[in-house]
Amino acid sequence: MQNPPDQHEYPSHWEADVVLRDGGTARIRPITVEDADRLVSFYEHVSDESKYYRFFAPYPKLSDKDVHRFTHHDFVDRVGLAATVGGEFIATVRYDRIDAHGRSASAPADEAEVAFLVQDAHQGRGVASAMLEHIAAVARERDIRRFAAEVLPANTKMIKVFTDAGYQQKRSFEDGVVRLEFAIEPTEASVAVQRAREQRAEARSVQRLLRPGSVAVVGVGRAPGGAGRALLDNLVSAGFTGDLYAVNKAFPEDLAEIDSVPAHRSLSDIGAGVDLVVVAVPAERVPEVVDECGAHGVQGLVVVSAGYADLGEEGRERQRDLVRQVRSYGMRLIGPNAFGIVNTSAATRLNASLAPGLPRPGRVGMFAQSGAIGIALLSRLHRRGGGVTGATGVSTFVSAGNRADVSGNDVLQYWYDDPDTDVALMYLESIGNPRKFARLARRTAATKPLVVVQGARHRGVSPLGHAVPATRLPHATVADLLRQAGVLRVDTITELVDVGLMLAGQPLPAGPRVAILGNSESLGLLTYDACLSEGLRPLGPLDLGTAATPAEFQDALGRALADRACDAVIVTAIPRVGEGGSSDEELAGALRAAAAAHPGKPVAVAHVELGGLAEALAQASATVRRPPAAGTAPAPRPAAVPLPAVPVAPVPGGSAPGAPDAPPGPAAAPTAVGIPAYPATERAVRALGEAVKYAQWRREAADPGRVPEFDGIDSTAAAELITTQLDASTTADDPRGFALPDDPARALLAHYGIAVHATLPADHPDEAVAAAQLLGYPVALKATAPHLRHRADLGGVRLDLADEDQLRRAYAELAESFGAPRELRPVVQAMAPRGVDTVVRTVIDPIVGAVLSFGLAGAASELLGDTAHRLIPVTDRDARSVVRAIRTAPVLFGWRGSAPADTAALEDLLLRVSLLVDEHPEVVGITLEPVVVAEYGLSVLGASVRLARPPARDDLGPRTLPAY
Repeated sequence: MQNPPDQHEYPSHWEADVVLRDGGTARIRPITVEDADRLVSFYEHVSDESKYYRFFAPYPKLSDKDVHRFTHHDFVDRVGLAATVGGEFIATVRYDRIDAHGRSASAPADEAEVAFLVQDAHQGRGVASAMLEHIAAVARERDIRRFAAEVLPANTKMIKVFTDAGYQQKRSFEDGVVRLEFAIEPTEASVAVQRAREQRAEARSVQRLLRPGSVAVVGVGRAPGGAGRALLDNLVSAGFTGDLYAVNKAFPEDLAEIDSVPAHRSLSDIGAGVDLVVVAVPAERVPEVVDECGAHGVQGLVVVSAGYADLGEEGRERQRDLVRQVRSYGMRLIGPNAFGIVNTSAATRLNASLAPGLPRPGRVGMFAQSGAIGIALLSRLHRRGGGVTGATGVSTFVSAGNRADVSGNDVLQYWYDDPDTDVALMYLESIGNPRKFARLARRTAATKPLVVVQGARHRGVSPLGHAVPATRLPHATVADLLRQAGVLRVDTITELVDVGLMLAGQPLPAGPRVAILGNSESLGLLTYDACLSEGLRPLGPLDLGTAATPAEFQDALGRALADRACDAVIVTAIPRVGEGGSSDEELAGALRAAAAAHPGKPVAVAHVELGGLAEALAQASATVRRPPAAGTAPAPRPAAVPLPAVPVAPVPGGSAPGAPDAPPGPAAAPTAVGIPAYPATERAVRALGEAVKYAQWRREAADPGRVPEFDGIDSTAAAELITTQLDASTTADDPRGFALPDDPARALLAHYGIAVHATLPADHPDEAVAAAQLLGYPVALKATAPHLRHRADLGGVRLDLADEDQLRRAYAELAESFGAPRELRPVVQAMAPRGVDTVVRTVIDPIVGAVLSFGLAGAASELLGDTAHRLIPVTDRDARSVVRAIRTAPVLFGWRGSAPADTAALEDLLLRVSLLVDEHPEVVGITLEPVVVAEYGLSVLGASVRLARPPARDDLGPRTLPAY
């Protein structure tokens, strides 16, 4: 775009697609000189009342001077943004920097006057709220810290936009005008409001896809066969409750129906609105269909056509164009290369997928990025015999294909408060925004389990078709962070279904104590061993004997469930030996009766050669919630212990404006007892183990801890030091940053109470002696060359040198073993108290965010990958848990009779490092190695710090959809 000489370069990074309150989309972008005609046309479609509210007087049309003013911006002191749909303006917002007297100004003035105008047809869609987020982010980028707005008292909608935003405001009334002033730095309240609006909008956008009132399939063939005809047949056979249309421009003009479904040559021929269009035409014809959908007011598309990013760079560009085109009309897209979507609700009965039958209705939501995996998941949940079976079915299913637009994050937003979904299962091959996914997963997991299996995790690249930004963090680190968010990570599709069945049909266990009973001693012992391997605490197996009757099973299970010493029960069963063998149905009925009499604990069955038992146990599953009695609340999901919901960014003093009144509660109990059955003991135990972990996470996450305040921290001095170093660096704009010299690094850490042992260079033996005399004996002599640094195992470190003779002798030995001093880079340090060597690191990943890592120092820990991670900011609970999360943690707690290390001092250090990084995003990396944790106190012997200028936007920025 062309800009006049007084304008700065066009800020393309301000462009963004956003989801509005009703689930539609709009594009927000800067207004330029080329928008004059659009602005005039937009203004002509605004009512006289809205114009009056904007200009405080009748203002029927814009003058040429107005048009010039509203389209010429310098993108610093004067900025205008427009929201567009179909390329046309639907709303505008602008700010003008002002001084203390309200006059036009330039920096360093840090206040601006802001004003909105929204087309009447689009008011009430949340357009102004979204634009306020974006114009505030732009203003912060230009060093503006406060907004002022003048509004007529009658303009209650605009006043509400400001008052509901969550900012602390100052309101005054003068000359018949309400004046609002507020700081625009994100606050806890404003972020909570923003995220509540994000959830509502994105959930609504998915709801419009999964609960359409009308569906058209474009690309239906006249003869059976082909994807389009299969999709139509599946919609018909599922009994879709809305209006259904078949569309193909090749239909003869006199063709009225295809299998009793109205047939049309184009969408424009349909004399009614269409909510959802399923596209099954070749990729080169899809843009034509999208234009037709946009003109017809369609809300969303499912594109099953292939030939996009799954075919390489040319297809990837075609996919980008598709997303831009779809969003330009305010629509959402599932696909391309999608398998389809399913909603088994009796009110919808939607099977807009290539699955030949509507899955059994149930309470499990499923998301898959692979069509083949989606088929496998649906088949396994549907089957009753022959493999794993259980007591549930599907509520909704989304197979997103290349997931160019609608992603797993969007579906999580929908499931969060979907009353028909109790458990969420996801197969992911890539995570486009791990930071957001972790945030949404934590909130979802607070009320319903989320089980994830991730494919393609060892390839090092995203699967074909998945256009996602890459994280620099190892997969294990991302997986660790997701586990902290309450995600149950499993390794296979089989485990995904196993765990899902356990969580969908059973109450959550109060702890890890497991009773084992059955009619096979061997199976009982195998189950006992499997429990120990999963970290459970099994009780001694109870062998009922191979001739045990259903009544004996029922009695034993009832006693086990009533025993306060157990939290869950696993029943093992083999075919009965002896006369009068009972049927599978009898045994299933006995087990269900015992479980129904004691509903507070989970039960699982491991069976051998009893396929009929699995099917019989599953027959009691419920597909709908039990309706509450008149005047009562719905029954809660049975649980052995109360599991409070995890708090999610509460607004101080009450709920977030625009947020749901409260997060949905735990899932309701099934109407009858359905017991999941597994064909192998280890599968039953693994599923129960994941349920125990989830219940424990729910209990712990209810109190996430706090970020403590420390005395003696000088954040201002740290900021000044950072600014000085950035200004002096020639590589500050490199996202990877630059390493601070030792002295500034130590000074920066010292501002946060982190003392680093003095290290003096010793390029000659005499310098080493002088350094030792300054520091005081005993000392350590270390080689700091890259190949020897932190490698005591190679002999590059000499400790406890008590005098000059020992120091000179050690210096000579190092030189003889490893080379000249200029190659060794030797240094001298005062000896620190003996203790456990550990490593503390932080890194800022552009996708995941700031991460704190902790582990023991040494090659063994590195080889084993024994490192724990937490997202920054770290709370006191996080600091305590990360120290205990590594497998080698016992070394810190008196392993083999050694003195316990001062873990309190270690946790304090972790909190201080986290606070430094959180308060100064310019600190993109810290490494403290080694940190020697003694019985009393600790010593930081080595430290490095990296700085870089922070990105213009961060996770507290405005709502946006992924850019293409």
